[in-house]
Amino acid sequence: MSASSAAAAARERPAYFETGWTGGRSPWAIALVVTLATFMEVLDTSIANVSLPHIAGNLSVTQDESTWVLTSYLVSNAIVLPVSGWIASRVGRKRFYMASVAMFTVSSFLCGVAPSLGWLIFFRVLQGLGGGGLGPSEQSILADTFPVKKRGMAFAVYGMAVVLAPAIGPTLGGFITDHYHWRWVFFINVPVGIVSMLLTSRMVTDPPHLKWAKEKAGGIDYVGLSLIALGLGALEIVLDKGQEDDWFHSSFIAWTATVSAVALVTFVIWEWNHEHPVVEVRLFKSRTFAAANVMMLTLGVSLFGSTVLLPQYMQIFMGYTAEDAGMALSPGGFVVILLLPLVGTLVSKTDPRRLIAVGFSVLAGSLIYMSTHLYEGIDFHHAVMLRVYQSVGMAFLFVPINNVVYADVPLEKNNAVSGIVNLSRNMGGDIGIAFVTTMIARRGQMHQTRLVAHATNYDPALVAQLQGLTRALERSGLATVEATKRATAIAYRQLIGQAMTLAYIDVLRVMGVATALMVPLVLLTRRPRGGPAMGH
Repeated sequence: MSASSAAAAARERPAYFETGWTGGRSPWAIALVVTLATFMEVLDTSIANVSLPHIAGNLSVTQDESTWVLTSYLVSNAIVLPVSGWIASRVGRKRFYMASVAMFTVSSFLCGVAPSLGWLIFFRVLQGLGGGGLGPSEQSILADTFPVKKRGMAFAVYGMAVVLAPAIGPTLGGFITDHYHWRWVFFINVPVGIVSMLLTSRMVTDPPHLKWAKEKAGGIDYVGLSLIALGLGALEIVLDKGQEDDWFHSSFIAWTATVSAVALVTFVIWEWNHEHPVVEVRLFKSRTFAAANVMMLTLGVSLFGSTVLLPQYMQIFMGYTAEDAGMALSPGGFVVILLLPLVGTLVSKTDPRRLIAVGFSVLAGSLIYMSTHLYEGIDFHHAVMLRVYQSVGMAFLFVPINNVVYADVPLEKNNAVSGIVNLSRNMGGDIGIAFVTTMIARRGQMHQTRLVAHATNYDPALVAQLQGLTRALERSGLATVEATKRATAIAYRQLIGQAMTLAYIDVLRVMGVATALMVPLVLLTRRPRGGPAMGH
């Protein structure tokens, strides 16, 4: 960058850093416009889950093969997230954002008309590539549009999309699939995408500092791009397919994990020493930035892990449909919507680190509380309230963490920050889902083995239960031999239910402890520039 442009940067940056860059438009109108497409993209990470059996049947493939519909999207999405800031700096953020919306919209339509599983997976890869650029671009747009003191409310709007979409995704997907067709899960993105492109072209403009960032971007780092694509793509496959293939007992998973580890370690070393990296890994030298990303990853684990856990339990042990089980999450989503504006206001009036400490404390407490109040036969209202308690804690986390992550970062690095912190949240979600499914399966087997070991003919309680069930079945007209078999089967199902319930409780306790550990981590962070101080 020339001396004149550097001087211009020094003169111009403070001016709109204090007021926000709006291009003459209403900042709130810009916030709503860019949130529109991001909501649909986050929704797409979960909406197709409940449609997999219908997709498998309609396309004549197995259930296992149909899961690549989810994996392909996650892989391509993860690859784009960390490099989105670099791409936006090179081609212009508005141009990149609109290109991402266009690719997401067109590929959504193509997913809806896909004639076979192979084509559907290919179009889902394109959809993930387009969707991966939406969240980071929106977040960096909001960071530039609003001054630091008002950034909390702006991130509250973004938080509504990111937190609400995964909660209503399974419910909406189940409703669409049950009442219409699984293809409409993808078609609904098309009109939203078209409206988003039209409004973005009129409302959004790039601030001057992006021109300076483009001048400093340098050439294309093909080695870095290749390493991160290989590393994150392989990692996503490991997380998504690990439990299904019995983790490292599978040679495929073991080799894929090795490739991922080698590629990502090499990537970090390469980028750290590269003059123009595709991902600003040197940002992690800031302990505030590093700690904020760890907290965002943990939030992703809790958000997506619990989003899988509660509906799964209700479907397996309470006989709920996917749509009804998803409804148990919806009130929690609305609680987040109600609280986020309050949190956005508080961020501008108090140190956001206080709110983070409160949020993780409430979230950890709610997970531990849930572990002591989860039991077979839990009623719908109680299940809803357990999710509501978690949602209160989540509402106090997303906005403050997003404020803190920018604390030590120069203005021209906003694009890079957005890509990395969104990757942290998404990877946290993938880790959370993999952790929940694996631990439930493993701990369920362990508890089942222990309970079976104690379920013998020498156990008076078991003998009395079997005798009571047998007599009741005999009175219903069954022969003694058949009644005895059915009584034993009923007792065994109850034992399995108890074992799996204990497994779910174990998962909740581990998540609660991991979340509680984030509270002292807050002390490692600095307050955002222009924000109120945190007393000691």
